[in-house]
Amino acid sequence: MSSKRDSSRERGAEADGSVQSSTPNLSVSPIPATDTDRMKRAAAKQLIEKYYYQLTDGCGNTGCENQHCASSNKFFQRNISKNEAAVQALKLFKDKAKLCESTPSKIPKEERPTTALSLKGMPLSQPSTSHEYKAKQAQPYLTEGKLLSIIASCKKAGTWTELIRTIGQIFNNPSALNQSFLKRQETEKESAASDPAKNGQDQADCAGRGLSGNKLDKDAILVDLEAVRRSFEALFSIPEQPFQRALINAMSSLANEIQVEVQFNPATQRDPHFLNLFLIILEIPCLHSPEFLESAFPSFCKAMGYLPTASQAQLARIWSKYDIVKLRGFLESLQQLITVRVISDTMNVRQVVNDNDGVIGATQAMKILYYACVIGGRMDSEEVIAHEKAMNTEAASALRELFRGPGAGVREPKEYQQPKQDPLAKELGVEVANCRKPLIPFEDFVNEVLNEHMDVEKDFTIYKVEGTRQFNFMTHCFILTAATKNYAMYIDNRFRMINERRTSLLQSIVHGAPTMPYLRLRIRRDHVIDDALVGLEMAAMDNPQDLKKQLYVEFDGEQGIDEGGVSKEFMQLVVEEIFNPDFGMFTHDEESRQVWFSPLSFENDAQFTLIGIILGLAIYNNIILNISFPMVVYRKLMGKKGTLEDMLDSHPVLGRSLKNILEYDGNVEEDLLVSFVIGYQDVFGSNLTHVLKDNGDQIPVTNDNRQEYVDLYVDYILNKSIEKQFRAFRGGFQMVTDESPLKMLFRPEEVELLVCGSKKFDFHALEDATDYDGGFFQSSITVRNFWSVVHELSEEQKRQLLQFTTGSDRVPVGGLAKIKLVIARNGPDSNRLPTAHTCFNVLLLPDYVSRDKLKERLLKAITHAKGFGML
Repeated sequence: MSSKRDSSRERGAEADGSVQSSTPNLSVSPIPATDTDRMKRAAAKQLIEKYYYQLTDGCGNTGCENQHCASSNKFFQRNISKNEAAVQALKLFKDKAKLCESTPSKIPKEERPTTALSLKGMPLSQPSTSHEYKAKQAQPYLTEGKLLSIIASCKKAGTWTELIRTIGQIFNNPSALNQSFLKRQETEKESAASDPAKNGQDQADCAGRGLSGNKLDKDAILVDLEAVRRSFEALFSIPEQPFQRALINAMSSLANEIQVEVQFNPATQRDPHFLNLFLIILEIPCLHSPEFLESAFPSFCKAMGYLPTASQAQLARIWSKYDIVKLRGFLESLQQLITVRVISDTMNVRQVVNDNDGVIGATQAMKILYYACVIGGRMDSEEVIAHEKAMNTEAASALRELFRGPGAGVREPKEYQQPKQDPLAKELGVEVANCRKPLIPFEDFVNEVLNEHMDVEKDFTIYKVEGTRQFNFMTHCFILTAATKNYAMYIDNRFRMINERRTSLLQSIVHGAPTMPYLRLRIRRDHVIDDALVGLEMAAMDNPQDLKKQLYVEFDGEQGIDEGGVSKEFMQLVVEEIFNPDFGMFTHDEESRQVWFSPLSFENDAQFTLIGIILGLAIYNNIILNISFPMVVYRKLMGKKGTLEDMLDSHPVLGRSLKNILEYDGNVEEDLLVSFVIGYQDVFGSNLTHVLKDNGDQIPVTNDNRQEYVDLYVDYILNKSIEKQFRAFRGGFQMVTDESPLKMLFRPEEVELLVCGSKKFDFHALEDATDYDGGFFQSSITVRNFWSVVHELSEEQKRQLLQFTTGSDRVPVGGLAKIKLVIARNGPDSNRLPTAHTCFNVLLLPDYVSRDKLKERLLKAITHAKGFGML
C-alpha cells in the first residue's frame, strides 16, 4: 500500500478529496488516463471518502439502522483506527454496501457538482429549474456568530460531528463559501439565520451592497476579513484540531470544482464576487502545513491560474490593499510548495518542472501576488509616467523609421517586432519599471531551487512558439535569477545571429550581394576609437540589422582568431579610451566614483551613438564591461526619467543638498537666499548659469515653491542638460537591443549586472567549477600549487589573472563559477610562461617543478602579457 500512497501524493493536484496522509490506504494508484477517466476516479474517491466518514463520524441520525455507520446502535467497530477505517471503506465500496443518505459528505446531495458521468454528452451549463433556483436561494452559509455557536455546542456535547459536517458542507461548496463571512450587520446575520425564506435574498443583496446599501465598486472587499480571521483563530484553538482533515479534504474537492467552474463554466461572469472564496481560503492558518501543501493548496493555486485575466487583475488589486505580513506569508507558502515539488521531481528524469501542475499553479498564483505588490508599492507619479510614455513612443517611432529607411540596403524592409507584453500587466495598466519600491522586494520572488533544476533551453523554446498554450517561465520571469534570464537572452541572441547569417546567405544568392555573415571590424590598436567609429557607423548607415550579427574583431598585425576573446579586449580598449576624462565626453564624480554625461562635450552625436552601440553589443555578445554608470543611466535606457531619488546616487552631494532644502524647518527664503537659477562650470572651469523658469533669477525659493525648485533642478541636471547626448546614446543602444527580450526580462538594476558583471569576487567558487585537461587533475601537485598562489594574490592581481585567462577582468552574472575555466597541462617543466585561449577560457600551464617557479612565471605572464598571436 505504501507505493500507492506515494503515487497518490505525487498527484495531489488531481486528488479529489481522498484521505491521504492520515488515511493512507484510501489512495488509489494513478494510471495514465483521459480527463473522463480521471473524473470517474475522482467520483469513486468521493464515495470511498463517504464510507470512511460514515465509519468514523456517522451520519448523525440517532435512529440509524446501518451496521456500517458509527451513528447506529448496531455499529460494532467503535475503536476502529484511521488506517483500519480506510481499509474497511475500500471494502465497503467494492461490495457496494449501503450508504446512509445523510452521511456527512463534503457536498450535499442536491448540490453535488457534475462528475464525468454527467458531463459526457451533456452541455456544461443548463437552464435551472424553479426548484433548483429555490435551492440556490436557500444556500447555506457561515458567519462568525454561527461558527462560534457550533463550536460551543460541540464542546458542550463532547463530540465534533456537527462542526466537521458544517466544515465539509461549507468549504466544499463554492456558492456556500462565497456567501459566507460577508460584511453585514450582526442583526442581519441573525435575522437571515432565523428566516430561511429571507436568507437567499439577504445574501444576494449583500453580494451587491455594503453596510450602507450603496453599490460597491468591482474591487471592493465584500468579505469581512477581520471576522474570518477571528473565526479561524477560534477554530484552530480547538485541541488536536479534529476538523483539520475534513477541512483539507473539502478544500481539495473545492479546488477541483472551482477549476471546472472557471475553465468550462464562466463562474466569474455569472457571479461578479466569485473571488470572495479565494480571499477566505487565503486566511486559513494551516496554509504552511505539509498536509495542505500536499493536496489542497496545489489544486487551489491551479484554480487561480485558470481565472480569466480580468479576474486575476481584480484579485491583484484587492491584495494590493492587504497587510504586508499577510502577503509575505502567502508568498512563503507558494515558495515552499514550488521547492517541495521541484525537489520531489528530481528523481523523475523524464519530467521537467514545466510539466509539474503544482509548480505551474503556484507560479501563476505568485504572478498575481507579484503584481499586487507592484501596484500596492511606491509608484512614479502619473504625470511622470505620461511624459515617459510620450517620450518612448517618439523614440520607438524614430527607431522604426531607421530600420525601414534607405539604410536597409538591398534587403526588403523588415517589420519591427514589438516584444511580448504580459496580459496581466496590460489588464492592470502597469509596468514594473514604474514601481520604485514594491510591497515585497523583487528578490523575494526568486526561487533558487527552481532555477537550478529548470531546463532553460526547453523553456525558452516554448516561449518562442507562437500561439502555444504550454506553460513557460519566461513569461513569469519574476521567479528567475538574473543568471537564468541572462542565459535565456543569450539563447535568443544566438538565434538572431544565426538568422542573420542565413539572411545574409539568402541575399547573396538572390541579389548577388557579397556574403557578410559577421559584423567584422578591423582595428588598429593606436586608432581604436577612430576605426571602431568608422566601422560601426558604416554598418549602421548601410543596414542597421548588420549590428545584430555576431561581432568579429581583427587587430591589425595580429594573428588572433576571434572566438570571443578578441572582442572582449576590443570592448575594454574602447571603454578605457572613451571614458578617459581627457576625452571630454564624461565627467567623473569623486565621491561616487561614477561617470556622467558632460553637458558641454565638444564631441558630436556619433561618439555618443558609438558608446551606445558598444553597450548594446556587449549585452548582445555576452561581454562584461568595466563601466561605472550610476543606476539612473540604466533606468533612462529603459525609458524612465531621472528623479531626486536617482540624483542621490548619481550626484550624492548635490542630491543631499536638494533633499535638505525640502526638509528644512526654517524660512527657506530668508535663510537660504536661493532663486530659480543654478550655477555650474564648463570643462575649462568657467562659471555658467542656467535659469530654471521664466524670470527665475527674480523668483526666490520659498517654503511654498521649494518642491518646484527641486523638481526643475533635478530635471535639468539628469534630463534636459544632457538630452541631446543621451538621445544619441540611447539610439545606439536600441539599434542592437530593440527586438531583444531585455526590457521584458530585466529590471534596471539587473541590466547594470549584465553590463558590469557581479561584484562577488569569489575565487573559491571558480576553483570548485574549474575543469582539468591534458594530464592535470584536481589532485595534481601543480594544480594545488596554482590555487595556493592564486588565493594569496591581491584583488588587482586576481583581476589581471581573469583578464589573462578570459579576456575580461569582470565577474559574469551568477559569479565566477559561470566562467567554466579549464586548466590544461602544457608539457613538462620549462621556462615558458603560461599562455591562454581567452576565447575558450583555457589556461595552458607547464608542469612547473616548484611552487616558487610557478608563482614567478604566472605573475610575469599576467602582468606583461598583451595582444594575440597563434600558438
